[in-house]
Amino acid sequence: MDFGRRFLTFVDTEEEFDWQAPRSRESTSTYALNALPIAHRRLRDFGIIPAYLADFPVVTSVRGAELLRGWQNSGECTVGAQLHPWVNPPFVEELTASNSFVGNLPPDLERAKLHALTSRIEQTFGRHPIVYRAGRYGVGRNTAALLEEAGYRLDVSVRSLFDYRQDEGPDFSRMPAWPWWAGSRNQLVELPLTTAYVGLLRGSASRIFPLTRHVPLLRAVLARAGLINRVALTPEGMPLSEVLEALRVLLDDGIRLFSISFHSPSVEPGHTPYIRDGSDLRRFYAWWDGVLDFFARENVRPARVEEVVGAFQAGLASKGTPPLSPVGQGRGL
Repeated sequence: MDFGRRFLTFVDTEEEFDWQAPRSRESTSTYALNALPIAHRRLRDFGIIPAYLADFPVVTSVRGAELLRGWQNSGECTVGAQLHPWVNPPFVEELTASNSFVGNLPPDLERAKLHALTSRIEQTFGRHPIVYRAGRYGVGRNTAALLEEAGYRLDVSVRSLFDYRQDEGPDFSRMPAWPWWAGSRNQLVELPLTTAYVGLLRGSASRIFPLTRHVPLLRAVLARAGLINRVALTPEGMPLSEVLEALRVLLDDGIRLFSISFHSPSVEPGHTPYIRDGSDLRRFYAWWDGVLDFFARENVRPARVEEVVGAFQAGLASKGTPPLSPVGQGRGL
């Protein structure tokens, strides 16, 4: 409780690619990194020390290594890992929809890709990464054990209340907004991307909303009618008014640790579906102004990854073995 109410900011720091096209090993441009210093300065002005979750094309690019190393060494960021299997060696799997989720790969191949990325980050930045995200939120049955084995302490791959089974990915529809211990060694904490149901039927949303998985129009109708809306803490595709409503609900529910996330190519128009032009980019920064003003009023302060990991480890040391997650140890992590 003495840790207070805090939030973490994660940036999926990655190459640009066509989100609607099949995954390609050749899509490795990191041009949008040139616009990242503007976003970084804005975040730092609010006292945020972001975690840049860098994937293989970013780590191996001159500009990516230069930017992140400089910010890390000056204490302005944490560098973590993000694994996009289609551009992360070794390249032995077929390029299929299923294989774009690294957790669907055989455990030896998932381990090999994780080792290649982790080693390259350590070589490039001089520190072993402790925070990880699977690209496309693509964790699997072996992921937690592999992350513990590789020395990670925080996983942020789960997107609570979302279901990716229609794309052959994992199902997080029953995962809560609060963190839990993952794996078997009590060394890895899972902190999901914070998501909440809002609306008049919020109390029944966990039963009703998943039934609309194949009917996007029904989801839109429920949201417009103010009945059920699923809101994630991201400036990408989530209007500020809806996010502020979700934050009020989450605070009322007793949530004390919040996870915000966005993709690095979004800081320059034209690279993601969320930021197509200058107007979108202005809304992107206005979103941050609104959310951070709300956090300031509610005394929700920024935290860095190392602080959060240290707090969990201190809690474990003082209280002994933690309980299992309320959702058990089912699919995914």
